[in-house]
Amino acid sequence: MKTQDPFLIGTRGSPMALMQAAIVRKRLAAVHRHLDGERSRPGSSARRDWRQAGLHQGNRGVADNAVDIAVHSVKDVATWLPDKLEIACLLPRNHPRDVFLSRRASTLTELPKGALVGTSSPRRQAQVLERRPDLKIVPIRGNAGTRMSKLAAGECDAAILGLAGLRRIGEERAVTSILSVEEMLPAVSQGVIGIECRTDDLRAHEILLPLHHPETSTCNIAERSLLAALGGSCRTPIAGLAQLVGDTVSVRGLIFSPDGACRHRADRQGLVGDAAALGADAGAELRAIAGPNFFGALV
Repeated sequence: MKTQDPFLIGTRGSPMALMQAAIVRKRLAAVHRHLDGERSRPGSSARRDWRQAGLHQGNRGVADNAVDIAVHSVKDVATWLPDKLEIACLLPRNHPRDVFLSRRASTLTELPKGALVGTSSPRRQAQVLERRPDLKIVPIRGNAGTRMSKLAAGECDAAILGLAGLRRIGEERAVTSILSVEEMLPAVSQGVIGIECRTDDLRAHEILLPLHHPETSTCNIAERSLLAALGGSCRTPIAGLAQLVGDTVSVRGLIFSPDGACRHRADRQGLVGDAAALGADAGAELRAIAGPNFFGALV
């Protein structure tokens, strides 16, 4: 496919968002060389084919035709998108696990009693307190760089962040240890970069198709179906991870009370084509086990 029209990439302005947009741009340029063939140089009147637009609201930018696509961390995308918008493409998943950062201990287990653990995630808070109810949670917000700065400044003794995000901004060296999924089950879609476009934009779909990763899509479908069945979001203590081996997909879901004192788990395994049903069924089981009062406090 060839076109002289610019292809506009929408992104927020944070270092993480800009890096993710740069990853998408690089992958698009590798498979659509005609789009990246004409670049502006100082003193040149050539039109730039790739343009990156800074937007605070990716959905609105795509819906209003301000940009062709928007790049997202899928774990932060709402369970239900506005009409006529969709996540049409998923890049191969980076590592979904969480990591432990600290100068006082090598692992979460080794932290002294009463140590301060920085996180703004209810999911991470619940899983920390489940294992170490003696620890104290300190809410720290901002991008990964800001949170690492707060750790370095002594606002907390340790922090929990996502490995994929640190890798994308080149800060993996800050990791003290990688948490196993038994210690800290990830958030739904953690580590997944998704590309949003208008549902009826055939040009965007055609351009994005070579980048789409079916294996990541299968796992993402199972995890987001789990989340949808629970009516949850990234602001609730819900964890989920799907894994693909051959033609078999397995999905694990966990829900917690905010203090980590109560936990419920559901697992499903089946064929790739049943990914959505497996996730939804696991979510339905968790909702039935927990009961309305449990979720009344969460969602």
